[in-house]
Amino acid sequence: MYYGHIINAKGDIIDEVTMVEMPAGKSYTGQAQAEIFCHGGQYILKQILQEIYSLGARPAEPGEFTRQAFLTGRIDLARAEAVAEMINSKTEYSYRAARNNLIGEFSQQIDSLRDKAILLLAEIEASIDYPEENLETAEKNRQLELTENIIKELDSLIESYRSGKIIKEGFRIAIAGRPNAGKSSLFNLMLNQNRAIVAPSPGTTRDYLTEWIELDGLAVSITDTAGLRKSKSTVEIRGQAFSEKLMGESDLIIWIADISEKNWRRKLDHDLKLLEKYRNIQIIFNKIDLIDKISHKKLIENSYVEAKQPLFISCKTKIGLKSLKKALTSQINKAMPDLTDCLIVTSERQKKKLADSLKLFRSVDRGIRNDISPELIAFDLRQAIGAIDEITGRVYTEEILDKIFSQFCIGK
Repeated sequence: MYYGHIINAKGDIIDEVTMVEMPAGKSYTGQAQAEIFCHGGQYILKQILQEIYSLGARPAEPGEFTRQAFLTGRIDLARAEAVAEMINSKTEYSYRAARNNLIGEFSQQIDSLRDKAILLLAEIEASIDYPEENLETAEKNRQLELTENIIKELDSLIESYRSGKIIKEGFRIAIAGRPNAGKSSLFNLMLNQNRAIVAPSPGTTRDYLTEWIELDGLAVSITDTAGLRKSKSTVEIRGQAFSEKLMGESDLIIWIADISEKNWRRKLDHDLKLLEKYRNIQIIFNKIDLIDKISHKKLIENSYVEAKQPLFISCKTKIGLKSLKKALTSQINKAMPDLTDCLIVTSERQKKKLADSLKLFRSVDRGIRNDISPELIAFDLRQAIGAIDEITGRVYTEEILDKIFSQFCIGK
């Protein structure tokens, strides 16, 4: 580390600074590099940068430093992607998943899969070189066992992407129901602020609102959707179409029903039959402050909804809000993996390459079982290894790099 002054072309001192010089192989990028530490302040930074640019330097492109770290071989492509994920992490879950990938745990598993695939390829190619030697049953079984193990690992990694997407993008909750059931009121309560307009007339929400909160260390996206009912209004019909689309994309749907309304049970039974196509639904009974004080169990006894384990709340008095948040936290935790026991795929690009490789390994498995020509099996294996190599960047194109690093912030 050096101490001194930054002096402009006129000989004037801009600032008192320290500078660290890093030789090639000892820096973040792997190249010879220097970092200047000056006093804070936009004006000082601007003046120093102008002097540096005047000597022929230029501002870095988004992700350019990490891109150089990849190109010099200091990190692989999977670890480079983890840098961006770590910077963008908003919760402990997303931070830990990105950290595990950054320190190379994911890359190690991918390299292990690649080693197994190359071992299998070597055996297959040996049978091409020596066709007169028939494949023994024990050798065939060993190849099948190795292929099956690779397929299981790939399956497990691909399956982890659902949790990885939740970690990266947040757990998505859609609040849905009939008009005037209390969707916007619940939305405001979850946010602890008046974000959505609440009015006694039905159909107030004609578009959707989305906000983020944190529950149990995980980012949660909550969307207030338009009420679902028959309508002649073009705007309301479009809002309802968006609602149904958002419900299909959500990890959990909170279906809120007005229990103070006449014929609420008949309407809810009708609604739930239409909602059977959705994966995960939590039924909420709102406005319990407006009904007679009878047990909640009696309200739903012998009804279609009883097995759905509904929750009872009052958005007006906040009765049941704590129980609802507890239930939501439980739902989220069920969807999340134990990051101490497994690796999580958080990149859609990596998941696609894993899926491409899996398809090819399944073809290899069929080929070995059916005694297909070893040349064809070897071809599929090379393709599968190529897909694996694209994950860590052993094989890459400039287009792939441009797409990945364009998502980085400047300075990384």
